Amino acid sequence: MENATHSFYFNLTLFLNIGHYRYPAFVFCLLIYSFIVFANLFIILIISWEKTLHEPMYIFIAVLSVNSLYGSSGFLPRFLIDILSDSHFISRPACFTQIFVIYSYGICELTILSIMAYDRYVAVCHPLHYHRKMTTKTVSVLILFAVICPICNLTVSINMIVRLPLCGHNIERVYCASWNIVKLSCVADAVNNTVAMLGAIFIAFLPFGFILFTYVRIVAACWNKASEVRRKVLHSCLPHVISFLIYSFTSFSDTALSRQNLQHVNPFAAIILSLEFVVIPPLMNPLVYGLKLPEIRKHIIRMFNLKPQVKMSTIRIIPDPAPVM
Repeated sequence: MENATHSFYFNLTLFLNIGHYRYPAFVFCLLIYSFIVFANLFIILIISWEKTLHEPMYIFIAVLSVNSLYGSSGFLPRFLIDILSDSHFISRPACFTQIFVIYSYGICELTILSIMAYDRYVAVCHPLHYHRKMTTKTVSVLILFAVICPICNLTVSINMIVRLPLCGHNIERVYCASWNIVKLSCVADAVNNTVAMLGAIFIAFLPFGFILFTYVRIVAACWNKASEVRRKVLHSCLPHVISFLIYSFTSFSDTALSRQNLQHVNPFAAIILSLEFVVIPPLMNPLVYGLKLPEIRKHIIRMFNLKPQVKMSTIRIIPDPAPVM
């Protein structure tokens, strides 16, 4: 405790001196950020304007896009400035604010994916009761849950981290991460590891387990059904499965990176793994849902006045005309 420091700044040490290559890197990252903003705003506007898309599944997709804008905007503007800067100091309040934004984005992403999995479960396994269960009130409550739960959880977690006495100010990341700050703490590692483990179980394993449970039930419900029913279920669930796999891979990479000694990791690989969590899901989600769901793809083609070579047949996903028991 005697060696505890009270620095007002943290130093992000993972940035590399790439000389004049910083300018192409800045342009490349700026293009990525611009595409994320444009693509997600486009999905939000399409779902907002088209009354035929005012259904729970599409509303949840719009909320997912809003969360993507929130998370990427909480990281990439600061990252763009750091690319061009020779020093990478961040103030203590700004650091904890960045932690709150990035981690609330990550937890919201997982809770929204869990809600979407429940929506698909009800649509496939209880199609005749879908509109009775997924009412406007229910959808609103689920969205509020997806927002309030992460905020409450992070408020408690960050309040605990802020109070930790720190024995350093160097963070081996390109953005502030809670576990890296915990590693700077002068408190015994056993206490920190216990708190982190319990938090990880609550935040990650329960939603992951729930999503896997819903898809086991969906697969079981469709196992002996007609190929037409399975095709409709596949069209409905595949984009969500892809988004879930992307999130799982990137969040696992971020978690694994936090637990590694980065002095033994290639710095370029470490930077790429750091960026995946806050860049790839916001980048891929609008592409996955815009290209894979026929209803959204149809409206995109109409807005750009494009004429597809093959006439698309509109697939009504919900409710299914034939109940699946």
